[in-house]
Amino acid sequence: MAEKEKLRIDKYLWAIRLFKTRTLAAAACDSGKVKQNGTAVKAAKNVSVGDEYEVKTEAKKWRIKVTDLLHNRQAYAEAIKYYLDITPQEELDRMQFHAASFHTGKRQSKIGRPTKKQRRELDEFKED
Repeated sequence: MAEKEKLRIDKYLWAIRLFKTRTLAAAACDSGKVKQNGTAVKAAKNVSVGDEYEVKTEAKKWRIKVTDLLHNRQAYAEAIKYYLDITPQEELDRMQFHAASFHTGKRQSKIGRPTKKQRRELDEFKED
């Protein structure tokens, strides 16, 4: 059973659903996006209960505390029981503000230039 207690950080991050694939989790470790006490960790590092990690994903910057080891990927409702999200409130506020201020360049629906149908209706209105 002692072998079951060893769990790689990349597999753990994948199992708790911070990354879609284990390959993405390993790549994040290798590129320095997973840190423990400010030091980047390799994908093969073993995880222990009580460890705290800073994980930078595409969506947000997480701070998590390991509460239990999860070896296989499970449903999100189950997976969230294996870690504690200790992300500081300022970071959450900054991410929310960033998302709100982010502009994709696409025009919002029903705002701006009229559609072809609306233009025809306007032309008919003007002719009367």
